[in-house]
Amino acid sequence: MAGTPAGLKGFSERRIIFLVGAVQFVNILDFMMVMPMGPDFGRALGISNAKLPMIGGAYTAAAAVSGIICALFLDRFDRRKALAVAMAGLALGTLAGAFAVDLPSLMTARIVAGVFGGPATSVALSIIADVIPPQRRGRAMGAVMGAFSVASVLGVPMGLELARQLSWQAPFIVVAGLGALITAATFVMLPPLTLHLEARAKEAHPVGFGELFGNRMVWWSYALTATVMMAGFVVIPSISPYLQFNLHYPRKYIGLLYMAGGAVSFGAMRLVGWLVDRHGSFKVGAIGSLLLIPVVYVGFAVIIPGVPVVGVFIGFMLAMSFRNVAYNTLVSKVPSPAERARFMSVQSAVQHMASAIAAIMSSPLLHELKDHSLRGMTNVAYVSIGLSVLVIPLLWAVESKVSARARSAQRAEEQLAAAVALRSQALGGQQGG
Repeated sequence: MAGTPAGLKGFSERRIIFLVGAVQFVNILDFMMVMPMGPDFGRALGISNAKLPMIGGAYTAAAAVSGIICALFLDRFDRRKALAVAMAGLALGTLAGAFAVDLPSLMTARIVAGVFGGPATSVALSIIADVIPPQRRGRAMGAVMGAFSVASVLGVPMGLELARQLSWQAPFIVVAGLGALITAATFVMLPPLTLHLEARAKEAHPVGFGELFGNRMVWWSYALTATVMMAGFVVIPSISPYLQFNLHYPRKYIGLLYMAGGAVSFGAMRLVGWLVDRHGSFKVGAIGSLLLIPVVYVGFAVIIPGVPVVGVFIGFMLAMSFRNVAYNTLVSKVPSPAERARFMSVQSAVQHMASAIAAIMSSPLLHELKDHSLRGMTNVAYVSIGLSVLVIPLLWAVESKVSARARSAQRAEEQLAAAVALRSQALGGQQGG
């Protein structure tokens, strides 16, 4: 395929995208299923609905710390091996969750899962950025991020049904088993992924952390990442208990709700990736944020009689798809190949720390009433709306800087080509004389 790196000739881009997508599916499912299952294991382990966001916060905080530490050395290893180790650790941490007996033990298991889940995400996205040329990367990112939708359509409903029919421990055991299978598949079916090592070896002076963080575009991209994640995760951990106990949506239909929302966002992912490649991340991401604002207001800030829960949830998932594909594609263009895993590892750390801050921050804003309903969701929704507004100028700032760098590089290439042509003409004239 045109544009495929020389070191990967003979390997299908589709196979690599599929396997990376499978890694993301297990990783996302491991994280996503815990939130809608909150009321189930909350009852079994005596955990208040108002404290459920802390469980998600434990995972994301651990993933953030792990991401910062791994950023120091991830670029030194074959990405295939790094991904296999991260996935194996994630599977073990997920399995440990099935043996939790109270809030502290469950949080400990989620911390272990987060320690490995964070690096798994950064390595997976680094592989896509290494292998897929920029002109096809939006569609590739859309395909990989389709794992979010597949997890919603199939994984979360199945996990919820397993928890309802068997026990709350069953989904943890099944996802851990899937993680073990994907670990083996990535190691056996992926080629050695060392293109970044070759690029690093060719650099006379490899980029260090000081130079990485000295790049203002990097700081802008991390600010964008933090804002996007906080805007979503200040609300997400409380969606399931809010729907069940505030809006009285039946527990037996929560799985179908995630299935419907995931199906819509899955269908939209490919379209969104194409739109990003054609129109840029700013326009598509801004549309996503502008769609999300009224959805969050109608769904969580106020209770309007007659507004269907299914419509609100589908709208939420669709708007998140627009925004997330756009922003992930954009930030993948910020680092150079040799620093990509380091950048993505810190990126993952920022994602998870912002999610942890948002989840933990939402907990004091909420109070569980005697009927298990949550008071304070209006304030949580307004925080999310305010952050969503801030996403729009940050998208513009990062895309402007990425585009300016691309134009500068293109001018330099044109000037070099012109200089080479002039030199060739001069040499030809001398030889002719």
